[in-house]
Order: sequence, then structure tokens, then C-alpha cells
Amino acid sequence: MDLRHLRYFLAVAEAGHFGRAAERLHIVQPGLSVQIRALEEELGATLFVRSTRKVALTDAGKLFLVEARRTIEQAERAKRLVQRAARGETGVVRIGFVGNAVAAGTLSDDLLAFHGAWPNVALELHEMAPAAQQEAILADRLDIGYCPAFGVEFDAKLAVRLIGSWTWEVVMNSSHPFANRRSLSPATLADEPFILYAADGDDEGQLTILRQVLGKEPRIAHKVSSTLSVLALTGAGLGLALAPAPLSRIAAPNVVYRKLAGRGLKAELVAISRIGGEWGAVQRYLEMLGNRAA
Repeated sequence: MDLRHLRYFLAVAEAGHFGRAAERLHIVQPGLSVQIRALEEELGATLFVRSTRKVALTDAGKLFLVEARRTIEQAERAKRLVQRAARGETGVVRIGFVGNAVAAGTLSDDLLAFHGAWPNVALELHEMAPAAQQEAILADRLDIGYCPAFGVEFDAKLAVRLIGSWTWEVVMNSSHPFANRRSLSPATLADEPFILYAADGDDEGQLTILRQVLGKEPRIAHKVSSTLSVLALTGAGLGLALAPAPLSRIAAPNVVYRKLAGRGLKAELVAISRIGGEWGAVQRYLEMLGNRAA
């Protein structure tokens, strides 16, 4: 038994006549009669009382009519749900992010735009370090990640889209001798102790940036795994730190931000996703990111 048999049965039951039902279905009457006979044999019950002028449902047919309609309605509902999901109208987008994406306003702007366009799609947010985002996306536990690009090697199975680029700023305690300056040169910072952002224990990314900025091996006072830890230690006067310019929107106690003079180095934010994972709502989200970048 398949849905075709149920639709044939419903057509005959509603028309009360094999000929009219065949016309509605655009098939020949003998073929329809054969299909109904096959359905009755499979069920082991007679569904219709036949006469030369019309057909009527048996008691078994009346019972089957209710169930057949329910089955067809459920099948149509399932079809509509899948089609809506394929169009990106429903479903879930699982998003990983780092603090810079929030400070820059990039993540909230994207969430606002996407929710406005696709209000029935659920958005799941997970704050994750860059390496953890890659691992989760490749394991299909995450769909999209907002990740810094500096010093990160991306797996070849990931698509990488640039979604933000900013200058670097120097973060320090508000009573630091440099706090009264509007900008700082790399030479001024050469011998200062630094707080290193090293998510997942991976410090190579920021070390590379610091080496390029200072032109020498930096003095590392502390290594931390979160943006808030960077702000806490700089606020305590335990070292300076480099941070993307949008982080200066966070007004942390005892912390000031000063521009880094010279050096055209940029802090880049990228969106990463699994190649081949673009489907439904996730595809719509990635299309939105692509359109904004364009």
C-alpha cells in the first residue's frame, strides 16, 4: 500500500463512481478498478459495494476513509514542513562566537537582520574559542562560527568568509604612564609586559601579531583564555594587551584603550562553516553574510 492507493480510494469514495473518479485522476477506469481491487486484497476487506450506477462504502470502507484522510493530511503536512525547511523558513542555526564579534556589534547586527527575514528559524548561540568552533563545525555540532583570523589555521573542509576588519588598540590600566597619550608607537611598547590572549592554550596567533608590531620577541607577563580575563589583568595593571578596536566599546573598570600608531596590521573577523553543510536555514544565513560582505 502506498499514498497513490490511498488517493485512488479517496477519489472513488468522494465521487461515488469509478468513471468520475478516473476522470478526476486522469487515468482510465479499468486501471482504477484494478488498483482498488489490489488495495482490497491487501487489506483483506471489501471497501465498496458496487453497482452499475454507483458505488457505496462498506462499513470497512467507512472506517478506512477516516484513516486514509488522516494519512494523506499527515503526508501533506510532512511535505510542507520539509519544503519550508529546505527554503530556510524553519529550522535551527547553531552559531559559535568569540567576544570580539559581540563587542564589534557584528553578531548582534547579523542576528537582528536574519531574525527579521526568517522569524521562524531558531538561533542557538555558543561562546567558543576558535579551535573549539572548528572542531564543533566539523563534527556537525555547530553550523557557523564567528572567529578571529589572526594566527589561526583553518581546516580545508571549512569555508572562510571575511566579515570584519579593524585596527589594533593597546589596552592598559587607567593609571599607567602611557594612559595620558592619545596613541602609542610600537617602539614605545617594545619593553612593556603583555597579557596574551591564548584561547585553548594556543598563543601563536597573538604572539605573531606582537612580534610583527614590536619587531622583537615580546615580554609575556600572563597568558589567558578569555577577553574578560584580558580586561581584568590589564585593569589590575599587570601588563598591556593588544585588542581589536571594537573591544574599546566595553567600559571595564580601570581600563583605557589607546590607538596603536603606524603599522597597517588588521584584526580580522571571519565566519567559518562546513563545506557542503549549506542547506535550508544555514544556507540562508550564509547568503545573508555573503550579501553583507559584498
